[in-house]
Amino acid sequence: MNDAVTMHVEPRLQDSALLFAFEGWNDAGESATSALEFVNEAIRAAPLADIDPEEFYDFTVSRPEVAVSPDHRRSICWPSNTFRFGPVSESRELVTCLGVEPHLRWRSFCDCMVEVASRVGVHQIVMLGSYLADVVYSQPVQVTGFASRPEVLEDLGVSASSYQGPTGIVGVLADRLEREGFEVVSLWAGLPHYINIRPNPRGALALVRKLVRCLDLKLDEESLSARAIEFEGRISRLVAGDPELEDYVKQLKRREFAL
Repeated sequence: MNDAVTMHVEPRLQDSALLFAFEGWNDAGESATSALEFVNEAIRAAPLADIDPEEFYDFTVSRPEVAVSPDHRRSICWPSNTFRFGPVSESRELVTCLGVEPHLRWRSFCDCMVEVASRVGVHQIVMLGSYLADVVYSQPVQVTGFASRPEVLEDLGVSASSYQGPTGIVGVLADRLEREGFEVVSLWAGLPHYINIRPNPRGALALVRKLVRCLDLKLDEESLSARAIEFEGRISRLVAGDPELEDYVKQLKRREFAL
């Protein structure tokens, strides 16, 4: 076993999928990590495994944080990549990994991820990400992506991504997992680049809704939907109060109509 991997338990999982989301470059508006946090809460996910951060992070870039307990005890919280698992039905569990994009040794980092995926016996991987784009904030959030089996995207109503260029750990890990024989689906929410407010629950909700369809899950989305509605109202007031921003959004709408 890789020394960086700590397994807390090794359950026998049935018909399981593994979901990934990482803070950082892959997580515009914190939508991908917010979506996975919502899933963790919905399934009451319990700890499964951790990846030791020592080999993979520059701690002057992603600094550990000091926490103080109610009884004034201090502790250090390091950047973490934590696997959790929980039931979605009587015969099915989900595994999740909520992490921080590493700075170093990405190939070795992927080795750790592949090891955990193999040990828990998952067969399907779903990667979540979000990016900034020229989109109208009030329009439905568009989700693009790629999949080992292209028909999966068609069934989800997701456009295949044509992006080429620099990639993050989500892209690198998805490629590695696919080469290892896992079925991989990657879903990305496109968010307005001119709205610098985090988290963006509209992006998270769009990802959760595609995820639910992809894995045939039943999750109560009411609380996340309410946050998304409140967020859209807040952004509408922000745009209405800024003539320059309002004009830019109008230009985007005209461009979208022309297309």
